[in-house]
Amino acid sequence: MQDGRGVKVDKQADRIREMFAEISPRYDFLNHFLSCGQDVLWRRKVAQLLTGLGRGPVLDVCCGTGDLILEFFRVVRHQVPLVGIDFCRSMLRLAQKKAQKKGAKIWFIEGDGLTLPFPEDQFATVAVAFGLRNMADMRRGLAEMYRVCRPEGQVAVLEFTLPRAPVFGKFYRYYFQYVLPRIGQWLAPNRHEAYGYLPASVLEFPQGNSLLREMEAAGLKHLWYRSFTFGVATLYVGTK
Repeated sequence: MQDGRGVKVDKQADRIREMFAEISPRYDFLNHFLSCGQDVLWRRKVAQLLTGLGRGPVLDVCCGTGDLILEFFRVVRHQVPLVGIDFCRSMLRLAQKKAQKKGAKIWFIEGDGLTLPFPEDQFATVAVAFGLRNMADMRRGLAEMYRVCRPEGQVAVLEFTLPRAPVFGKFYRYYFQYVLPRIGQWLAPNRHEAYGYLPASVLEFPQGNSLLREMEAAGLKHLWYRSFTFGVATLYVGTK
């Protein structure tokens, strides 16, 4: 069993799709368990913040099992169209079942975030939660989100970050790099070692102002970010 050190971050589409297909049966449980339930609160806060910035169709890129788009439904109900897209079919099946159980009218589409199957200027809000980091080409992913966003619409990225506070940051880094992968691999063993990939991918992903600069380069303006739970996760938002 490995920890998060020395794990090769392989972002080939087939590898990522297979990895998530393997962990999909326990994906929700592990997310909630390993984050002590905080991931639910992060997504809820994102939906509350973004729906307060404007109405219109909402797109959840790399929607996975649908937790973020379902939080948007919780806020807006049936007032605006809601769409989720992901390239992992088994994750989408779980998302569809959850939406049906809640009576949520959400369109789920199997597709790639690097080639979104929508015309330009379609969505008032385009969001991705813990998915941009997994794309083979982050800049292309941001460019696609920008393309399908309406003028004056919002593009949002929710991602894991590393806390900066000295004491908590040191404790969290140890948990994130050594404890979390071992628990995750024990509860959901798979040959791709998804929970060793998680800290490795977060460590190499841009954070804070670095990610804001990438969003600015994609064409977004009025950029800001807000950290959650002492900096464990961060929401980045820009306007088209």
